[in-house]
Amino acid sequence: MMGQNDVENNMTVKAKKLVLGLPKGSLQEATFLMMKKAGFTVSVGSRSYLPTINDPQLEGRLIRAQEISRYVEHGMLDAGITGYDWILENQSDVVEVADLVYAKQGLRPVRWVLAVPEKSSIRTVKDLRGKRIATEAVSLTKQYLRRHKVKAEVEFSWGATEAKAPELVDAIVELTETGSSLRAANLRIVDEVLQSTTKLVANRKAWKDGWKRRKIEQLALLLTGALAAEAKVLLKLNVQQKGLKRVLSILPALHAPTINSLSAEGWYSVESVVDEAVVREIIPPLKAAGAEGIIEIGLNKVVP
Repeated sequence: MMGQNDVENNMTVKAKKLVLGLPKGSLQEATFLMMKKAGFTVSVGSRSYLPTINDPQLEGRLIRAQEISRYVEHGMLDAGITGYDWILENQSDVVEVADLVYAKQGLRPVRWVLAVPEKSSIRTVKDLRGKRIATEAVSLTKQYLRRHKVKAEVEFSWGATEAKAPELVDAIVELTETGSSLRAANLRIVDEVLQSTTKLVANRKAWKDGWKRRKIEQLALLLTGALAAEAKVLLKLNVQQKGLKRVLSILPALHAPTINSLSAEGWYSVESVVDEAVVREIIPPLKAAGAEGIIEIGLNKVVP
């Protein structure tokens, strides 16, 4: 039977909230999908700044990724999902809890690149001396120029940066995943300024709070598990004793395949988590080795 202190402690835990910043804009859809696979359904109503999450201990805030690290640093948010690039751009003092390698178009880092018009005479960063550069990442660009000991004018771009060269500026520093939008604008990449991944970050005071830290670590575990599952599947198959050794020699696994005896004597059920990219290569040799009833199953989370 619960005592008065137990009831009060339970009510205190239930009342606790973690305020989480989620990126509005280009990363929004990919982030919501990742959150769903991790077990958190995010819904956006008419007040898009305040999304609801199916976890009473999480309060969502939908904010531009460019701003999240600042709000986390200053304590308006306990934690947030934002790009490493914006942490550096804002020079934010936050705890980097987990690296979440995803972007709006796939599971890979994004790049900030220096680009110029195809016909430009600019071939290296040294050629930027005295030139004008447009970018949304002004601080990052200035840091890049300082590393190369180049003095150039850097101006903030409010958008449509690709369209500003060559009429308004000599070069741009822009975010890209594939480079296709730059090529479509007849721009040529001169150099890579920075590679960036998405990060789960925490406010330093929140990180020192035991309950909030556990909640953030739980979130990190589930999110990284959801991302790990993106490129993996579960393969299940049946095989007779005589073909088991050969099947196991073909079948990759996170650690080792799981093997169980079937009710039919001399038959085994084998299952293993494998990279989705190799499935098409290993199913034919598995079949030739005696595997039967091969099933491929998609996964939501893989937690090592």
